[in-house]
Formats: sequence, structure tokens, C-alpha cells
Amino acid sequence: MKPIWIVDDDRSIRWVLEKALARENLPSRSFGTAREALDALNDDVPQVLVTDVRMPGAGGIELLQAVKRRFPALPVIVMTAYSDLESAVSAFQGGAFEYLPKPFDVDTATELIRRAVEESLREEASADETLVGTPEILGQAPAMQEVFRAIGRLSQSQVTVMITGESGSGKELVARALHRHSARASGPFVAINTAAIPRDLLESELFGHERGAFTGAQSMRRGRFEQADGGTLFLDEIGDMPAELQTRLLRVLSDGSFYRVGGHSPVHANVRVIAATHQPLEERVKQGLFREDLFHRLNVIRLRLPPLRERAEDIPLLARHFLARSARDLGVEPKRFTPAALAALSRFPFPGNVRQLENGCHWLTVMAPAQTVDVQDLPPELLEKMPADGHAAPAPGAAATVQALTPERGVLAAPGAEAARTAGGVAVAERPNPWLSGLQSDVEQRLQRGEPDIMQTLTRQFESMLIATALRATRGRRIEAALKLGIGRNTITRKIQDLGLDDDD
Repeated sequence: MKPIWIVDDDRSIRWVLEKALARENLPSRSFGTAREALDALNDDVPQVLVTDVRMPGAGGIELLQAVKRRFPALPVIVMTAYSDLESAVSAFQGGAFEYLPKPFDVDTATELIRRAVEESLREEASADETLVGTPEILGQAPAMQEVFRAIGRLSQSQVTVMITGESGSGKELVARALHRHSARASGPFVAINTAAIPRDLLESELFGHERGAFTGAQSMRRGRFEQADGGTLFLDEIGDMPAELQTRLLRVLSDGSFYRVGGHSPVHANVRVIAATHQPLEERVKQGLFREDLFHRLNVIRLRLPPLRERAEDIPLLARHFLARSARDLGVEPKRFTPAALAALSRFPFPGNVRQLENGCHWLTVMAPAQTVDVQDLPPELLEKMPADGHAAPAPGAAATVQALTPERGVLAAPGAEAARTAGGVAVAERPNPWLSGLQSDVEQRLQRGEPDIMQTLTRQFESMLIATALRATRGRRIEAALKLGIGRNTITRKIQDLGLDDDD
């Protein structure tokens, strides 16, 4: 590996970083001015460049710009004791890997440099993940293969289709695919969300209106049915359609004719209707909120789109695609996920489905600090709700071996011995926890002595031991320790302060 270059006119800063990198077995080379580093670039190229902003002669921003012109992929970390908005903006606009204000924690700086090294090595490996010829719908999960097969079978049919699925699962994308692979592909595809249009305007949106039909109707307007003539009309969230419009829609589906609002002559339109809803229409029919005859008219072929949590194996593929597409839309260099970040995303349930994942990738394109997106770079709302155990939840009905500290599970009843429990009629063996025997003995002695606040004391000792051990294992890197323990970054920082662990060496 090539050395990390440190450019700073402060000799003590150079010395501290050299020693820190040496402890991590990372080679380094130091320069006192930007000019020295620029001259050295004629003969060699570093793995990562770390530079101060304000130095005699050329500054760090000038060095950053010069380096990026010659070596666009070289990660550059910008340090400064003058933490102002202008410096930060200049650094990131110049393509800096990260902006590191002084004074900084040495371990934090070392971890940042290591991440930059990993990014540089990935660049050298030419791991180009740009998606070329991306399919219109991405999915390798068995549930999505069923959707693809259904689209294929429906390609030669003009039948009405009802797409069901949770919000954000991609129902309109499937509707567009049905249109593109049908005999109507050359005709228009018109989409309307019936829940997003005010009740008083929906009738005009669907069927159009004549001039003077109501206040503000200064000219005749064609509705969505006329606009979709010869093609496909996609009615999203059909379950929210008002009852009076359900009657009019049923008539259109029956004979293909309708009247514009305020009109007296029937209008004919040759339209294939694809409807979608996230609601259980059968229940709405029972409640009298949806016409049963319209339900049966729409429900000729039902196509269920699975939520993202049922196709978690597709999350890495989708995430890479959205990240690349977001970069193209914004005109920036595409970022890449680390395997750990993709694994973390795959564990998240995504209640907002594909739309939530897409929005998260767009956020990462703008806000992630480096070209490589790691776990700690993920959007805060995802990190806060990430499963604490670091593993995906077992599938419904699957038997899982579980260890617990609660007496209800039978573990404390026989310390050090094999225990068993019944889960859904299946006996699940639990492995012994030898340390519980000592814990139980200690609790009994404290109770006999009449000690106060036993729970608080033991909990504090337990948390201190866990966090201190994790910090030793990660060489003090708090974010990595939090991930290993399955807690959040803010949580470990707060507990380190509360437990007094930040006073330890």
C-alpha cells in the first residue's frame, strides 16, 4: 500500500498523526508546505492525502483543487483550526473526502483515514458498479419473479387488472410495465391518484368538463379517460374513490362511454383500466364503502405486489441502483455501499417500502461524507430503528434458539443446566449460561445483606463491563463498538459519559 501524506506546517500535528498511523501499521510521509507536496506528486502518488487549510504560501484548498485536477479519485481529508462555513463549503465543493476540524480526537482522525484508505483501494480495484441496461423493474426474490411471470402472461391480454400492495411498494411501476408490454404500448399511459385530488375536482379530472359547467370552467377540458384513449388509464388508490364516482366509473367500464361534467353528448373512449389500492377492498365492500359490483368489475385479475420486507434479498440490488440513479440525476460521482452498509439496510423493515429506500439513497448522495457509504453514514431515521441484535428477525413460524435472562423463560430456574421452553408447540432447547450461576449467587448474597439499589448497581456494572470490553476490542472506536453491541451512536456516547468511562485511558 502507498503511504498516507500529511501536509501541515505544524510539526506537532504531523508527529501525532505519524505516530497514530504507525500504530495502525499505515505508512505515512509528511510535508511542511503545500508546495512540497505538489512537487512530490511529480514522482509519486499517495494512498490518501491529509492537509491543513491555512499554511504559509499555498493553502490546503489550493492543494485540494490541484490534486483533484490530476487525480480525481484520490481521497483528500481537509483539516483546519478555523472551523467556519466558508472553509467547509470550499472543501466539499472541491471534492474533499471529509472535513476535519481541529482540535480532533486522534482515534477519530485515524478511523477517518482508514476509511479513506479503504475507499482508495476500492477505486484501484476498479469496482465499477454502474448499472448498464437496468431492467424496468428490479427484483430477484421469488415473490418478484411471480410478478414478472404475471406481467408476461398478461402481455397479450386487454383484461382489467387490480394491483394490491402497500404504499410505496411500486404499484405504478408495475402498471407501467403492464402497459409497455401490452398491445396498447404505442398509446398513452395516463395515471391519476384518486386519493390526492379533492373530491369536488375528481369528477372533472376523470371525465372532463364543458365550458361553463361550473364557476371557473372557461373552456372545455378533456378528462383522463379521453386522454388515455387507445392506451391505459392507471387509477391509483381506487379504494378512496367517492361513492357517487364509483357509479360513474362502473358505467364507463361497462360500455366505454361517459358524459363530461355539464355535457349532454356521450363521449366514447377505448381505455384499458389498471387499478391499484393498499386497502383491503373486500372489507370496504362489507362496510358499504365500496360498491360490490365495481369491485368485481375491477378485480378480474389481481396482482399482489410484495412489500420490501418480504423481498429483503432485493434490497442491495435496489439500493445500488437508486444510489447510481440519484448520482446521475444530480450530476455527481456515484457513491458505493460497503458490504456492512448493505447488510444493515437488508435488516431494516422499510415500512415505507421501495419509496423509502429510494429516498434514503437520494439523501445519501447529498449528505454522506465520503464516496463509500458505511453503516454510520446511513440516514439517522434508519440507524435509530435498526434491529438492536444486528441480525434479521426470524421468519414467522420459524423456530429460533433463544437465550434470555428472564425467569419466565426458565433459565434462572436452573443455572448452568440445560433448559427448555415451548414456542408455538415446538420445544426449543436453550444453551446454558454458566455466568448466570455466579450472578444468581451474587444477587442472593446482596439480598441477604440488605443492600439497597441492587438493580441499579448491577446494571451499572454490567453496562460498564460491556462497553469497556467493546471499546478495547475496537481500540476505542466508539461507532464500531456501538455497532458490535447493537446500540446507537448517541446511546454509547451518553452511557460512556454517565458511567465515567471517558475518564479511563
